[in-house]
Amino acid sequence: MYKSGQLADAAAQFRELLQALPDDCRVLNGLGTIALQLGDFEEGVRLLGKSLQISPDQPMVLSNRAVGLRALKRLDEALDSYDRALALRPDYADAHVNRGIALQGLGRFDEALAGFERAIALKPDHAGAHYNRGVTLQRFGRPEQALESYDRAIALKPDQPEAHNNRGTVLRDLARLQEALASYDRALTLRPAYAEAFYNRGLALQKLGRFDDAVASYDRALALKPDHAETWNNRGSALKELRRFTDALASYDRALVLKPDYAEAHYNRGNALEELGRLDGALASYDRALALRSDYADAYWNKALLKILKGEFAEGWRLFEWRWRGPLREHARNFTQPLWLGDASVAGRTLLIHAEQGLGDAIQFCRYGQMAEALGARVLIEVPPPLVSLVSTLSDHVTVIGTGELLPDFDFHCPIMSLPLAFGTTVTTIPATVPYLHADKEKVNNWARRIGQRSRPRVGLVWSGSATHRNDQNRSIPLHRLEPMLQFPMEFHAIQKEVRRDDAAALAHFPQIRQHGEALGDFADAAALVEAMDLIISVDTAVAHLAGALAKTVWILLPFAPDYRWLLERSDSPWYPSATLFRQPARDDWSSVIATVAQRLETLNAN
Repeated sequence: MYKSGQLADAAAQFRELLQALPDDCRVLNGLGTIALQLGDFEEGVRLLGKSLQISPDQPMVLSNRAVGLRALKRLDEALDSYDRALALRPDYADAHVNRGIALQGLGRFDEALAGFERAIALKPDHAGAHYNRGVTLQRFGRPEQALESYDRAIALKPDQPEAHNNRGTVLRDLARLQEALASYDRALTLRPAYAEAFYNRGLALQKLGRFDDAVASYDRALALKPDHAETWNNRGSALKELRRFTDALASYDRALVLKPDYAEAHYNRGNALEELGRLDGALASYDRALALRSDYADAYWNKALLKILKGEFAEGWRLFEWRWRGPLREHARNFTQPLWLGDASVAGRTLLIHAEQGLGDAIQFCRYGQMAEALGARVLIEVPPPLVSLVSTLSDHVTVIGTGELLPDFDFHCPIMSLPLAFGTTVTTIPATVPYLHADKEKVNNWARRIGQRSRPRVGLVWSGSATHRNDQNRSIPLHRLEPMLQFPMEFHAIQKEVRRDDAAALAHFPQIRQHGEALGDFADAAALVEAMDLIISVDTAVAHLAGALAKTVWILLPFAPDYRWLLERSDSPWYPSATLFRQPARDDWSSVIATVAQRLETLNAN
């Protein structure tokens, strides 16, 4: 009767039998098994144990008792019970599988895998063995093999939602995201109230950049399991990508109510607070994350950026070195020559300075090559090929080579953005003698011929940077929004090589902007064009640094949460004396920035 699901009635009948036959193993086994099925594991283990006292050589009873012990987290006892069952019946495939699950719980994964494979050898169509083999292989970081196991388990038992869910996670790890979504959807068809599958589906959608859909999936998961801190945390991350920073903060806070020691949520909370301009709170959140996880490289990195932004250079540049254990770990250079951070004499030695991040970073920090030269070093600077000609104007004695070229011999090396640390740079000691880079005279003359005789003030425009930049959504401006700046009788020249599709359409409405993208080969070409301008107006991208390095008057348009190098509140830059900074007064408020710039242009035009 209990096989048909009428467990309570079956249990009542077995209890009546037990009164009449208190030492009957069949009765004890039946009642104990029903207790396990009803979730009363203590009673099930007791009854099955009593049966085994009467008749010890019962492999199925030993295996069932082990299931109850495993549910009670008494894993060592469970393992002993499985071992006894298998000693009596070595070909007992179910016992091999369940023993493997107990071994997983004990962290003995190699043995667990061997058990699942033994079960498969005994019973190749054992869906549970294939499924659990997949779980173990997934833990070992062997996704392709795990996928094969899940596929086999599903072929044998298609209605197993856990297998579809886990299959989706493997596919997600393999970056096969659409297939992962299909697996999660299948799991949810089989089990509509499957919180874990909704959560995993949200992760896949987030990786696909479908952040609204990800939030919706997380919300479905939370409706089923509102106390899952990880879902609240990842929901916050999706909201952050949607620039809903206040909502993201609320999600992180909810995660932390549920799990106060959740270092990642503290870190993410700091990111949201920084975007909201609440910098002291952001710093406190990073510190809390670090107190919980002392090697949390990303938290050190963001703390470094925040410290530099606040002008606290000593600690900021020191913490900046955590980038090699965090966001730039895959880009670290493993030279045999020692790293130089200002702690050894380089007089008469060759120092390799190598660029590491964006083009603008290389332009900004290559100035330190002159300082290294002043210490008596022979200086090599390695930069991306588009910068070689430009950076070669830094000094007659500095050798500049392109990334990917064969490096000559050198004694020390220093990543270019470690140079402020090496030279102990503070806000007041920034090496700001400009120009430190120069436009090629022949190229300047070529541009003069190309753009013709000056009849009005010349303004160079850069409204967007690389679309792949992690902060592009924050720093770039759609061209059409610049219209208030373009109403004055000036020559406007686009100093950017690439124009996005929407901006290309907008350009048709702004014939006053002259385009030169096809003639901008490398940054030496851009430098010559910049030199021909009276003013550069640029968002925070490489041309802004180029203009500053050339000592050209440059107005830099900054978002509400600016990049660390621009510091806070000030309208000037200690890095570039010729720069004026125009900052958003509130998040996404480019209208105010553009209106202010338009007023300045009007004044400039009137004069």
